[in-house]
Amino acid sequence: MIMYLLMALTAAVVSYAGTWGARVAGNKLRLYRPIRSRDMHSALISKLGGLGIFAGFFVALVVASNSFFVKDIFRHNDAPWGILAGAVVIVAVGVADDILDIRWWIKLLGQGAAALIVALWGVRMSVVPFIPEPIFLESEILQIVLTAGLIVTTMNAVNFIDGLDGLAAGVAIIGGGAFFLTAYWVHRNNPSTDNSDLATLLMAILVGSCIGFLPHNWFPAKIFMGDSGAMLIGLLMASAGVVATGQIGSGLYDRANGIPTIVPILLPFAVLSLPLLDLGMAVVRRTARGQSPWSADRGHLHHKLVDLGYSHRAAVVMLYVWTCILAFGGVAFAVFPWQIVLIVVIAAALIMAAVTAWPYFTRNSTRPGE
Repeated sequence: MIMYLLMALTAAVVSYAGTWGARVAGNKLRLYRPIRSRDMHSALISKLGGLGIFAGFFVALVVASNSFFVKDIFRHNDAPWGILAGAVVIVAVGVADDILDIRWWIKLLGQGAAALIVALWGVRMSVVPFIPEPIFLESEILQIVLTAGLIVTTMNAVNFIDGLDGLAAGVAIIGGGAFFLTAYWVHRNNPSTDNSDLATLLMAILVGSCIGFLPHNWFPAKIFMGDSGAMLIGLLMASAGVVATGQIGSGLYDRANGIPTIVPILLPFAVLSLPLLDLGMAVVRRTARGQSPWSADRGHLHHKLVDLGYSHRAAVVMLYVWTCILAFGGVAFAVFPWQIVLIVVIAAALIMAAVTAWPYFTRNSTRPGE
């Protein structure tokens, strides 16, 4: 645990300094994008914050490769460097979009290239968790295609939810923290002598990088993470999920106090449930209008909360709470009886749904002239 926390601290310090540097450079060079009708800010703000997040990830990963305990993850394993290479590509694509506003299909090609790099270097979905038995994928081409598709989907999901100050970074911290605790607990209870794990390390570094970035991005934001930061978060989340899923075949998740095999795939989706829901709703909404699924609009979850009457900060906090319920609910399935967890999660979700919709009901209950 100490080494993981040290890597998270390293990522946080470097990310904070790197984001400050990107903020200064962006303001000095006036690297701004025009304010759009759907934007929630009214001042020109740089979108280069993803460079700070990447700096934290890069430095912490390199330090980890030479550090006690966690360096074993890199021994005879190209996967961490494949993730780094994919991160370099997606950050470059994101920065180009944040500055030049490249066409959506060019960005999609860049996402596909980054995802393929990660998959070709060894992070592959070789097992599909299924009840009662997991399905093992023998075809390497199928493994690569499914992995790349999952990474691209997750990158876009995180990118779609990045619409309010501090929202995407906070969701990543909460979800990544839940993922980290589960992955660490599983390997801590592993009878093997080597308890180091790539998914746990990735989540520790991701959470640290986002913690370092968040002070610059909290409302009112001084810098945005942009597409470069949001897509990087998505790439790291998806890669860690694929790594955890691949460990099902080893029986690791069965040996660790009887954790059910569905947890490795359940948790990433629980962590990313809000971004994935927002992505799905956006695709359906835009397709129904005859628009491209990648076209922009003002119909995301965070927009709806603001339209309900929530302030900028209140809307962000509401989505933080929803993320906590879903992410840590996923963690609880790995530790407590599923019947109890299901009841508690449903109850919490119903209460939170009532709280979220309260402004709508109170507004509609007020009659004109009353």
